[in-house]
Amino acid sequence: MLNPYLVMGCGTGDFVTVTSNRRGVTDWLRRYFGLWWYAKTEAEPYGNRVHADVNTSALAELTEAAAAPGCQSTLYGATPITHRTTPTGDIIAVQRSAQLAYRYTPGGPLRVVGADPLPVARAAARLARERLRASLLSSGWSLLHASAVADWNGDAVLALGPDGAGKATTALTLTHSGAWDLISTSRLFVMPAREGVRVLPWPASTAIGVGYLQAAGLYESVAWQLQRGAELHPATDPRVSRALLDRRRLPVRDALGREAKPRFHPRMLPEHLALPIKARGRAMRLLFPTLDPDRGPDAHQGGRLVGMDDVVQPGRDRYPDIFGLLPTDTIAADDLAILALNRLPRHALTLGHDFPGNQELLTKVTTA
Repeated sequence: MLNPYLVMGCGTGDFVTVTSNRRGVTDWLRRYFGLWWYAKTEAEPYGNRVHADVNTSALAELTEAAAAPGCQSTLYGATPITHRTTPTGDIIAVQRSAQLAYRYTPGGPLRVVGADPLPVARAAARLARERLRASLLSSGWSLLHASAVADWNGDAVLALGPDGAGKATTALTLTHSGAWDLISTSRLFVMPAREGVRVLPWPASTAIGVGYLQAAGLYESVAWQLQRGAELHPATDPRVSRALLDRRRLPVRDALGREAKPRFHPRMLPEHLALPIKARGRAMRLLFPTLDPDRGPDAHQGGRLVGMDDVVQPGRDRYPDIFGLLPTDTIAADDLAILALNRLPRHALTLGHDFPGNQELLTKVTTA
């Protein structure tokens, strides 16, 4: 028998409901999304549905069905996924390495089954977020590569740029100052409205480099919490957790030389890092950061314009839209969002390794 319905929404009238045969799955989602989204048990379902069950028989059945003639393979996150469309229009998919399988009937519920509760919970979180993303995009919202913080009044500062530009560093540094609450560190939803450009978060784990943790005075606190039994997000490389437990302060690198960063559950931000969370805001200022450790903090008014490269494109996502959930006609809404954002004041920034200097600069440009 299914547990009561876990209904999630973000204050726009759009909802997604998750059910599971394991209460631990819906409890994990409630903890993951609850700081940013409405996430509560209800007697009735609302919006689109995701069924997330621990069921090895269904996993074996869907795994066999996905391997039938006509299947395709692609990367889904960091692991391969095999998928095909049945003659009746259902989409079946399987991630063998993760022991997960999916079935989606267009217009109906999206089902994920697996052998263990944690992978099922993580997959359900991703699918629920995608279903709500689809609803928001269909309602005129746009999803940007951006971070954001907001003050007590909801006035928000957005930082935009490609991966590695410093979006997360900008948002975390402002939040650490105590004058701002964190909305998002990597992506966010925006939509022009009468009261300004509305901003909503993209709930996700937050990656924070070891250098930032040390500069912000957070490293020892994180290491201490891990020693007391706290756990980083499961996407964290196990070597990173071991290095923190052993107080080895040098960054852990992957095969390409990139830092493998600790990833924090949403609830760890306020509870372990003293970084408060805010669920919405109104965009009032844009920042375009660049990280350059060889230069001191610097800023100048102006900077580039927001463009389509700042909009998250489904075809370039780590998780391709193999279930066909997302609308394809969002260009008009994206253009309106870009036009509204380009009317806002802006600064181009260079941030270095001088944490107090970065904080002083960001305080200056956000209060100008």
